[in-house]
Amino acid sequence: MSPLTALLGLVAAWLVVGVLGLAQPQRMGWVARTLFPLGALIALGVALIGLFALSDGFAVEHAVLPLGLPDLPFHLRLDALSGFFVFLLGAVGAGISVFAAGYFRAGEGTSPGLLCLQYHTFLASMTMVVLADDAYLFMVAWETMALSSYFLVTTQHRIPEIQRAGFLYLLMAHVGALALLLCFGVLHGGSWLMTFDSMRAATLSPGWAGAAFLLALFGFGAKAGLVPLHVWLPEAHPAAPSPVSAMMSGLMLKVAIYGMLRISFDLLHAGPWWWGMLTLALGLGTALFGAVFAAVQTDMKRLLAYSSIENVGLIFAAIGLALLCYAFEMRLLAALALTAALLHALNHALFKSLLFLATGSVLHATHERSLGKLGGLIRRMPWVATLALVGTLALAGLPPLNGFVSEWLLLQAFLSTPSIPHAFVNMIVPLGAALVALTAALAGYVMVKFYGVIFLGQPREPSLMQAHDAGWLERAGLAWLALGCILIGVFPQYALDAAAAVTRGLVGTVIQRGPAPWWIAPVAQTQASYSGLWLLLGMAGVIAVMFVLVRRLYHGRVRRTPPWNCGYPALTPRMQDTAEGFGQPIRHMFGPFFRMEREVPSPDDQAPRYRIQIEDRFWHGLYLPLARAVAWLADALSMLQRGRLAIYLLYSFLTLIVLLVFVL
Repeated sequence: MSPLTALLGLVAAWLVVGVLGLAQPQRMGWVARTLFPLGALIALGVALIGLFALSDGFAVEHAVLPLGLPDLPFHLRLDALSGFFVFLLGAVGAGISVFAAGYFRAGEGTSPGLLCLQYHTFLASMTMVVLADDAYLFMVAWETMALSSYFLVTTQHRIPEIQRAGFLYLLMAHVGALALLLCFGVLHGGSWLMTFDSMRAATLSPGWAGAAFLLALFGFGAKAGLVPLHVWLPEAHPAAPSPVSAMMSGLMLKVAIYGMLRISFDLLHAGPWWWGMLTLALGLGTALFGAVFAAVQTDMKRLLAYSSIENVGLIFAAIGLALLCYAFEMRLLAALALTAALLHALNHALFKSLLFLATGSVLHATHERSLGKLGGLIRRMPWVATLALVGTLALAGLPPLNGFVSEWLLLQAFLSTPSIPHAFVNMIVPLGAALVALTAALAGYVMVKFYGVIFLGQPREPSLMQAHDAGWLERAGLAWLALGCILIGVFPQYALDAAAAVTRGLVGTVIQRGPAPWWIAPVAQTQASYSGLWLLLGMAGVIAVMFVLVRRLYHGRVRRTPPWNCGYPALTPRMQDTAEGFGQPIRHMFGPFFRMEREVPSPDDQAPRYRIQIEDRFWHGLYLPLARAVAWLADALSMLQRGRLAIYLLYSFLTLIVLLVFVL
């Protein structure tokens, strides 16, 4: 059996698992303890096939399915690019599925059996998007992915806020899909089959090629959360159950990244330098925007949603830099930037899924999402706190974890750009390194807030004393993702080898291989190298030496006295920094980013209350005026609906006259 055939069998198995959920739709034990673990095993098989597609000597596989419409069958392709994202979907999806087996509860919105069908259809459709080799199958799988994820977002569909979030998500998904449909219409090259092979062979003028690229950037940017198309993401992620939020942020956004790489590098063969500059500028702006807004959030899931916008921005910035370098025939730098994009996509899938799942455990244990009502959970939930710490440090970009590797590669690519043979680009692009560094610093700031407010300090509410740790299935899912964060950080060369198979096919070269699996030297060993393993051993050695010194040399010399408590007779949770307090410096420094409404009490107020509401300027400056314009246009066009047969016949007659005039 070929790898592609086996992969199709596993996708079909996911659908069968989903349908089996309808056999006993109300039995949570059947769905959670049997079907979700079975789905996780299928995901592991998917990951293994994706890994095999990245190995040396693997030949690109094609297949044509006897499905679709007459003369429009489904075409499939498994190559290095699709193999990388198949591995990502399977490896991360396995951990999420194991966690979901212990997370979902009966009576929470959609019935368990229907939820199982939607969940596994979502996984199967994302895999089919990655395998599609024609526009027809791509769009069918893309829309299936959008619809199944919509139903998952609206699991608790009786809540009005969730209904509004689901509608906004579905609206933006279809607007993006329309842009992709137009993009494929430009790319089709006259072939009725609309296959990707015909699009690769088509010869487009620079204008039409640029139009296709812009449509792809709009369509995939809407799905990935690129500013200003991001407005659905901070609403949909908090509305969805935590495993669904993890899949949307960790997996679905990466499918959009895959689509952008497939069209820009594969079907359009890259292009002029302005493609890269535009993508780079949008990516850096999105990254900074997401980091700034994440810093001022008081809802833990909204904070992670804005953090996803930040990381998507970094990935698009890396793609833009790769396109820019490729346009100037700087293949090695293009490969370095593209490797950074691929690794950060994989890394973000791991640590962001881990953090979304950890917030789900916190939500189940405390029934609270507001950071202002949490705190001190490290004592009540030590397993979740420990595993969440791995994801927090990885997202902050600290070594020796995986987030540092991809951000370090991206900085290396930016610092090598002064050799670009274009004066304007040579002056502007290195500034991107400063923005990446600023974004990374803000991400670290956000993670201190996230972890410190939730897990450290004292409980801010008495009910938190009743919190309980996650179950063993939830711990297993979290541990799987945390292990991925550690292994890629300590042995990064294996991840670079996987990305090398993709860069070889897209840009024609690979970055330099490190001398060992725990060493990477992407440009030159004398210029820049990194070893996660040696760094980890060094940190462990320093800690061990300090422990021995303290225990041996100072043991018995410690004099214990009550600590000075700044004059307060007793410390209380109200004395701790709040989420609002953490975000106050960011609100002051980046004030123009926000639309703020303040409620300030008067001096004579007997029950003073201070409130600040932070909103997105894009929502009020772009989307609300657009919505009002659409509503006005709809009201104007409704005048055509007079309900009289004679009027409708008149419309038809006038339409025929206009068409005849146009034809003649």
